[in-house]
Amino acid sequence: MSCVGPLLCVCLDLLLVHGLGLAQHSLSLASLPFVSLWGGCLCRAALLLLFCSAVPGLPSWMRGFRGLQSVVVLCLHFPLYTSLLWALGRPTAEELWSCHSWIRVAQGYGVTALAGLYWSHYVSSWLRASSRLLHSWFRPAAPEQNQTDSRVKKLLRYMQPYSWRFTAVLLMVFASSFGEMAFPQYTGRVADWIMNKEAPEAFTEAITRMILMTIASAVLEFLCDLTYNVTMSHIHTIVQGEVFQAVLKQDIRFFQATTTGELVSRITTDTNDMSEALSEKLSLLMWYFARFIFILYFMLCQSGKLTLLTCMALPIIWVVPKLIGHFSQAISTKVQESLAKANQVATETFSNMKTVRCFANEEGETERYKRSLDQTYTLNKKEAAAYAGTTWANSMTTLTLKVCILYYGGTLVTQGTVSGGDLVSFVMYELQFTSAVEAVMRFYPEVRKAIGASEKIFQYLDRIPDIPPDGTLAPEQLTKEIEFKNVKFSYSGQMDENSLVLKGASFKIHLGKTNALVGLNGSGKSTCVKLLERFYQPQEGLILLDGEPLQRYQNQYLHQKVAVVSQDCLLFARSVEENITYGFEKASEAELKRAAELASAHDFITTLLPDGYNTDAGEKGGQVSGGQKQRIAIARALIRRPQILILDNATSDLDAETEKKVHDAVLSLPDHCTVLLISNKMEVVRRADHIVFLHQGAVPEQGSHEALMELKGHYAQLVDKQNAGFQRHALS
Repeated sequence: MSCVGPLLCVCLDLLLVHGLGLAQHSLSLASLPFVSLWGGCLCRAALLLLFCSAVPGLPSWMRGFRGLQSVVVLCLHFPLYTSLLWALGRPTAEELWSCHSWIRVAQGYGVTALAGLYWSHYVSSWLRASSRLLHSWFRPAAPEQNQTDSRVKKLLRYMQPYSWRFTAVLLMVFASSFGEMAFPQYTGRVADWIMNKEAPEAFTEAITRMILMTIASAVLEFLCDLTYNVTMSHIHTIVQGEVFQAVLKQDIRFFQATTTGELVSRITTDTNDMSEALSEKLSLLMWYFARFIFILYFMLCQSGKLTLLTCMALPIIWVVPKLIGHFSQAISTKVQESLAKANQVATETFSNMKTVRCFANEEGETERYKRSLDQTYTLNKKEAAAYAGTTWANSMTTLTLKVCILYYGGTLVTQGTVSGGDLVSFVMYELQFTSAVEAVMRFYPEVRKAIGASEKIFQYLDRIPDIPPDGTLAPEQLTKEIEFKNVKFSYSGQMDENSLVLKGASFKIHLGKTNALVGLNGSGKSTCVKLLERFYQPQEGLILLDGEPLQRYQNQYLHQKVAVVSQDCLLFARSVEENITYGFEKASEAELKRAAELASAHDFITTLLPDGYNTDAGEKGGQVSGGQKQRIAIARALIRRPQILILDNATSDLDAETEKKVHDAVLSLPDHCTVLLISNKMEVVRRADHIVFLHQGAVPEQGSHEALMELKGHYAQLVDKQNAGFQRHALS
């Protein structure tokens, strides 16, 4: 019924047209031509609407508003056009007595189809956009619209300091476009002079103006592009720097939840893509929009009728290639999928090459790969045909429009409505008009897409770190101990027994002494260090430093006083000297050498490394060994002369002799330096003045080595097990 219904409607309409035509000629209504025209067309519209509402099973587009719209355009466009001609004083006799001819009927269906095309692709979109705009004035905007508006406002905030530059750019764009688009008008004048040969001064004037406008337009375009691109590059640099700074200020949980690749991609790739899209696409959008305005203005000046013909033909020029392009896009997607399958075959074969060689199936895998390529080749032929069809459709529709303009323009020239030069100018404008409109329609969504792509960037800029505000305390010296008071902590933030890492831990770290944290793996030793560095905040309890809560201290001050060296210490891809003085670039050469000597690193740096302190450590310290890396990291901590030094298994990769030298140097530091050792080696821990034993997130024991051994508790058992293990190893 979807095909039968429209066919019946067309047959009914043709019968109505034929009947109304006979009635008009037989009823002698020559004295009332407009009455007969309007009466017949209104009757035709009423009967068609009655048919569409009465017959069941018709397609949806024949019912409701779209059906009413189609019937109104089909039946009433001709009487409206004829009445307009009469109102303008134009002759209407031919139109009045040919309204029911088959040529006029065919034209009516063409106009209706064209009107429907305009409505579905342009007018309805414009009405929806206008409705949303009016709706936003009276009601709150949708979340998506709010987000888009917010992103635009944020981008404008970066552009606001350079508003005078952008104002100058816009003025130069319009001035340059006006000069460029006025060029065809003078070309038409030159054509008129060549045909008339009566006004040589007009030729000289036109050529002179064309030369001056060309030079001025080129200079303005150069200055505009230079100013715009330099300004956008500067804005991009500012945005990228602020994104990097905003990321650095985030809490540690953020870095654990976000991969390094994603962060680098947002800072570099996303900001570059956004900047390039706005720099290039927005610039092209401005240029083509300005050209579109001036082209349309000059086209209307040359001939309103030819301009109307061009605008009426635009939907056909765009829609026909677009319909074919959908097929081409679908084929292109299948080609990509086919290539992916072929690549999968190759990847699977190469990754399992031993199995392929073991079963001597090289020929079988080759045949399998060829079958995949054959499928791709078949799709490539279809894609080539679709591409050729799209190109042909573009060429044919564009050529058809040019032929129609030349034919209709020639008719107007013979009638004396326009001159030959005006027709030449109009054809030159029409050649640029279509491309200008297509460029505006192509670049506008890309600019909006670039604005949408900035969402993640602004999420980073707007994200508030989950850390308490920076404190204010920064005393010259710390005089009291570090105290954990009933500290409970969970990485997930949940307070159930299984999630807690620290379960009410309470202990003290004495200043000016050597302290040690001991316990089995997973007992919470490294977690205590992370809490001391204020990477995380405890869910319950307090951490006191010098009698004050830890969060009351300035973050910069805290990390100057507390230096941490962990087991998995990493170096930067810089020289050894830059790694040791990292964050403390004001250090002198003597301080650099002293710190390296205390960490037992000076000898291997000067003798084993090819360029000494200038040797590149490589990415993550990959150019030096694990033990060398740890000693460089210890030197990096010691050069700051910290008041609290924390070594979290920081000597695990060192040999026994070097480890002893490092610990001797660390333990011989001045009395004002507090050392906190975290190690699984009891011969290192036993030298500490105060030992805290962690067991399942709590502190059952703390004291000196001798006192803990006398308790014969967890600590003594751990020491005995390790000694027994050493003895078995020595016997074996």
